[in-house]
Amino acid sequence: MVTPRDTSTADRGIPPTRAIIEAVANAEGVDVVELRPPAYDPLYSVIDPEALDLLFDEHPPEGNDSDIRVTFTYEGYEVDVYDGGRVDVSEASPSDDTVNSIGK
Repeated sequence: MVTPRDTSTADRGIPPTRAIIEAVANAEGVDVVELRPPAYDPLYSVIDPEALDLLFDEHPPEGNDSDIRVTFTYEGYEVDVYDGGRVDVSEASPSDDTVNSIGK
């Protein structure tokens, strides 16, 4: 079982999509360059990477904290991306019928 992995992007200055790929590769025990077709589906098969990065690239005005969270399933993992750059990756449960969602 994989415990949620926090790959905070805020301090590292990388886009959420890169953090997702790093976290899934880590959970799979492979190098990030191995996380590609045909062994793995591309991230864009489940979510628009450019839109995701743009969504979290916008910073709310100071004092106006945002509670944006995007959740989706990728390669058997539930991925949660939070405003502020935090990315959590955990194993999706076998009965997980999660639909890709954007929440607040």
